[in-house]
Amino acid sequence: MIDLRSDTVTRPCDAMRQAMFEAEVGDDVFGDDPTVLRLQELAADMVGMESALFVPSGTQSNLLGLMSHCQRGDEYIVGQTAHTYRYEGGGAAVLGSIQPQPLPFQDDGTLSLGMVEEYIKPDDCHFARTKLLCLENTTSGKVLPLSYLEDARHFVDKHGLALHLDGARVFNAAVALGVDVQEITQHFDTVSVCLSKGLGAPIGSVLCGPREFIAEAHKWRKMVGGGMRQVGIIAAAGIFALQNNVERLAEDHRRAADLADGLRAIPGFDVYSVDTNMVMLCVSPAHHANLQAFAEEQGVLLRVGYFTRLVTHKDVSDSDIEHTIQVFSNYFERVAA
Repeated sequence: MIDLRSDTVTRPCDAMRQAMFEAEVGDDVFGDDPTVLRLQELAADMVGMESALFVPSGTQSNLLGLMSHCQRGDEYIVGQTAHTYRYEGGGAAVLGSIQPQPLPFQDDGTLSLGMVEEYIKPDDCHFARTKLLCLENTTSGKVLPLSYLEDARHFVDKHGLALHLDGARVFNAAVALGVDVQEITQHFDTVSVCLSKGLGAPIGSVLCGPREFIAEAHKWRKMVGGGMRQVGIIAAAGIFALQNNVERLAEDHRRAADLADGLRAIPGFDVYSVDTNMVMLCVSPAHHANLQAFAEEQGVLLRVGYFTRLVTHKDVSDSDIEHTIQVFSNYFERVAA
């Protein structure tokens, strides 16, 4: 099957599996798994942070970041459709007693800093304490401009806030901009990076930040059940991903652009601009179930909704892109007939 539902569906390649097989392990709860320690050092060095913590998922990484930045009764400002607000089960509110203040994203994926300023709470007992601004890069495949990140850094400094990046796909952003990832991460206090999306590892994320901050996050990780034992087997996949799969993200971006170009030639739905590895479609609800079923019959897995996201990744080839375009063409030709 050609699986375009997400870049989380990648399978480890033979070389990654071999690295996992040969991984030296210890007990990570005791802090003596050497492969985990190497992964954390590598990740922190790549994003320009002092320290890093290996965790099972991006959701847990963001949760630990929010709970380490904020105390009970504090608030974080975040995008209305951001992963840290909409797709992480309300963990910050439920487990951290941290109030989210969601705001609408702009068309380019940024949050209006003017609007953010309006929603910073005054120092008054009636209000939660605004402590943190949380950004996402990429968001729906859109890359935040470097100039905006610089402005955001000046903004939080002016208002005494911390700045966290949900950088699940931050390496996609860096590759799309043609810069080292530190050109992005230098503006943030903390960064969460997923290893299990375009980088191709089967599991895991890293939370990166100052040494004392990561020590606090380590305590929260234990509390929420993220303490792991001989996890070097998985950490080895993360090391392989960071050392081998960053530059190749450009191939995913090219294939997404090729897919978008091919789909634009087919009438019946709208195709939106592509920055990285996601093609966003607007398909009429009348076609949702039928298109998804038809595509699956033709060997293409999709998640079709009003805004449909097609995601390229390392397990999608040029011929897969050509086949997917043909599947869409066949479906809409049949509908038109």
